[in-house]
Amino acid sequence: MDKLHTTATVLIVPGLREHVAEHWQTLLEARLSKVRSVPPLETDKLDCAARVRAIQHELEQIDGPVILVAHSAGVLMVAHWAARYNRPIKGALLAAPPDLAAQWPQGYPSPQSLRDHGWTPMPQGALPFRSLVAASTDDHLASFAAVTRMARDWEAELVNLGAVGHLNPASGFGPWPQAEALILDLDR
Repeated sequence: MDKLHTTATVLIVPGLREHVAEHWQTLLEARLSKVRSVPPLETDKLDCAARVRAIQHELEQIDGPVILVAHSAGVLMVAHWAARYNRPIKGALLAAPPDLAAQWPQGYPSPQSLRDHGWTPMPQGALPFRSLVAASTDDHLASFAAVTRMARDWEAELVNLGAVGHLNPASGFGPWPQAEALILDLDR
């Protein structure tokens, strides 16, 4: 299979479940010619500040332009990173951001736990780079209206994916070919 070539290095920013073998981000990483990935945290996996530092650490290893590709809580990590650090970013694909004000199903962190670990308040200002927020109309972690507000606050372009759940293996997604097209758009 041919590799997908970009001029920018793509930095994969996974969500709280980190690297899952059948996840579209993991599959995408194998397809890209210039790619790095934020590694799993060794300690408190809910520590937002530690996750933001991990993004910064990976970015410090990259020379040249970067495209961020984040999923779920990884999107929120990118927003926190952008509020704390200043590095030029060519663009970002921000897929299926969760709504921290929503009631999540059992098995997910509670709003109080997320507050205790530094996830709130969420940065709401414009992101300092071109961003595409890819959203589902039936995501159990965020309503489409909530994601629309996030995209507006970040001054990002909203991409309506239709009814694709949380865009993860549980929603029927391994490969997500549209991600490649969106990355190539950001890389232009």
